[in-house]
Amino acid sequence: MEAVEILKRVRKIEIKTRGLSHQIFAGEYHSTFRGRGIAFSEVREYQYGDDIRSIDWNVTARFNHPYVKVFEEERELTVMLLIDVSGSREFGSGNLLKKNVITEIAAVLSFSAIQNNDKIGVILFTDKVEKFIPPQKGRKHILRIIRELIDFYPDNRSTDLTEPLRYLTNAMKKRCIAFILSDFIAPDFEEAIRIANNKHDVVAVKIFDKRETDMPSIGLVKLKDSETGQDIWIDSSNRNTREYFRQWWDENEIRTREIFSKSGVDFTSIRTDEDYVKPLMRLFKRR
Repeated sequence: MEAVEILKRVRKIEIKTRGLSHQIFAGEYHSTFRGRGIAFSEVREYQYGDDIRSIDWNVTARFNHPYVKVFEEERELTVMLLIDVSGSREFGSGNLLKKNVITEIAAVLSFSAIQNNDKIGVILFTDKVEKFIPPQKGRKHILRIIRELIDFYPDNRSTDLTEPLRYLTNAMKKRCIAFILSDFIAPDFEEAIRIANNKHDVVAVKIFDKRETDMPSIGLVKLKDSETGQDIWIDSSNRNTREYFRQWWDENEIRTREIFSKSGVDFTSIRTDEDYVKPLMRLFKRR
């Protein structure tokens, strides 16, 4: 893609998503994540009116007198975006591909972060970490992120969530907010996401297309696996074929939701042909 065309697309996405983050997400972002950005400061003797839930029972037992933990709000948070750039992001049956929706959501979250004086960083991944963009602040940094998402070509095309989650856990020493933007069609990643969520605040945003859930009856068609490059002919008019396709999707959906639930990870699902604002707002308000 030529540089001029890239700049036009970056500017178009900035205009749309910056407005959304400012008008809709800024307040929700602050109330949702700022409250969790607290760090232990010290212990002091209990005073009348202190919340009993803040009592440090170990110190209290040691000195035979009640002590409470004192926390203070961190001046800034770090937001990390773990973005799936595997081959499956190039699918879309409507006006937008999955990667287009992912790019816009990433931009909204990025602008929300800098409006709250937080840093934003990115991990682009396939079945490996393709690129790490260290957390920084500022509009120039966000425009670089958007440009990368528009014009980035990964080395690999398969998906493995374990690798980027391990990288997040090891690379980010300080607790951060980590958004995973993916279709989550990947090998088992339960242990990796559980470990990551124990250290960080992980939020999953699943992007999918309606044709990944239901196959239309249109006769004999050739399908191509965008991650392996393998072609296969199927008869979509065959009812058993369509039911098998739907069953595969349902099983993957159940398995993914179970992983999020067991790991304590908040999540939402967004379809490529629907407005992503409402699902994100519902996600934020649930937290």
